[in-house]
Amino acid sequence: MLTSFARLKWRMAGAGVLIGLLSGVLVVIYRQGIELSLRFARWMYAQIRLTPWLIAPWALAAILVSLLIAWMVRKEPMASGSGIPQTDGVVLSGLKMKWQTILPVRFLGGLLAALFGLSLGREGPSIQIGASGAQFLSHRMRGERREDVQEHYLVTAGAAAGLSAAFSAPLSGMMFALEGIHRSFSPAILMGATAASLTADFVSKYCFGLTPVLDFGDIQQLPLNEYLWLIVLGIIAGLVGSLMNRSLLGFQTLYGKLPDWLRPMIAIAIALPVGLWLPDVLGGGANLVQTAERGHPGLLMLCILLVAKILFTSTSFGSGVPGGIFMPILATGALAGGVCGTLGHDLWGLPAQSIPVFAVCVMTGTLAASVKTPITSILLTVEMSGTLTHMLPVAAAAFIALLVSDLLRTKPIYGVLLERYMRGQGQMAKLPSRLGAGIMDFPLEMGAPADGHRVRDVAWPSGCLIIGLRRGEHEIVPRGDTMLRGGDYLIVLFSGQEEQTVRSALQRLCDAESAASATPPVNTKEH
Repeated sequence: MLTSFARLKWRMAGAGVLIGLLSGVLVVIYRQGIELSLRFARWMYAQIRLTPWLIAPWALAAILVSLLIAWMVRKEPMASGSGIPQTDGVVLSGLKMKWQTILPVRFLGGLLAALFGLSLGREGPSIQIGASGAQFLSHRMRGERREDVQEHYLVTAGAAAGLSAAFSAPLSGMMFALEGIHRSFSPAILMGATAASLTADFVSKYCFGLTPVLDFGDIQQLPLNEYLWLIVLGIIAGLVGSLMNRSLLGFQTLYGKLPDWLRPMIAIAIALPVGLWLPDVLGGGANLVQTAERGHPGLLMLCILLVAKILFTSTSFGSGVPGGIFMPILATGALAGGVCGTLGHDLWGLPAQSIPVFAVCVMTGTLAASVKTPITSILLTVEMSGTLTHMLPVAAAAFIALLVSDLLRTKPIYGVLLERYMRGQGQMAKLPSRLGAGIMDFPLEMGAPADGHRVRDVAWPSGCLIIGLRRGEHEIVPRGDTMLRGGDYLIVLFSGQEEQTVRSALQRLCDAESAASATPPVNTKEH
């Protein structure tokens, strides 16, 4: 007989396969639509260059599309912007997600934005599309038992499937769901996310072939005598990632001062001169990654593309149009790395073969510095390159960039965007929840405030009860004198009405980062 937890794991794995199939199909359709729309945008701007009078019908179409996008976003604000912060909010903060309205707004809004070439990625929306598909299946499989913790597990699996299908990178999708969405490495979550990610990757590869979205090709290894450059590359990546965050948030603040119907119109208007004179900057930027690796355009053009990509992405995303920033961040980092490699080649005689390595390292570091998901960033590069030979320089650049970002007190971009969304929707003070009584498992990190204390000595939040403890392969029924250790998984019974409060309090007790500022979690009432 399987234990209750083992049954939960395998139920999550079975559900993950179904989620991977559905979410994979949805993301493949979205991905194909975005690619066709972007191809049309490049063709359209080329025609306008040849026939200037076409600006008149373009302007009329831009006004109508802008008003339609603004109306859709106003009706379904959960489908605005990236989609990753909203998915975070569903899993971690109890936000409500309606797949019935999110999916059509995501598809139609994203395709319309791509028709005009806005600098937005498909990866963030793909994550929310995958999560919405998982919610749909959860409602069908679980009937009346909705909005519980197991549904959050399935939504996390859907998010993994979304990124896996968008990039054809299953390990990255799985890791991002754990590191960037759920922020917990529970075995139950891992089983569901892994099954969904692998299944969605199969669907994606069946439709698009075996080549990853960012195919780095045969990149030479970085010679050991050039490893000192990794310190410089990591610092630059940290600076670029922090600059990207500040630019995105700054333009979003500026757009917030304008009427909502005007915001998409301004973003699409800015796309016209970009499409006419710098068409390479249109879209997410996968083409820019390849341009940066080759370094063919020269130093001046790489610098122009870098500045233009940062500004165009900020004006596109800040408007609230449905679209993500995952790929634009990668493209910006790759361009910055291409600039560094070209400078090193021109001024210090570095071999031309080092330019692609520089681009890949800074690209990875920029994503790690901006999103604060270093493991996902490293895995993504490894999957795209198809080899482990670049893991050491890529990982070194990523962690140095993360350190620089932390020193600059740069907050994770998706966390800040979630806070802004919740504040804009008036949900910062209290998020209502319809959850009934439920069970969650929570990882206890080494060095956390509760680590090394007995169960009865920890000031647990009201509204929850510690009913179980997993230590390795063993499940323990805890007593008052049971000593807690880092690496344990706490099984917590909670009241649904207090789910958000309980989760936040447990996060403070079980998170190692809380230990420095936290007072000892001793329950003084019993002493």
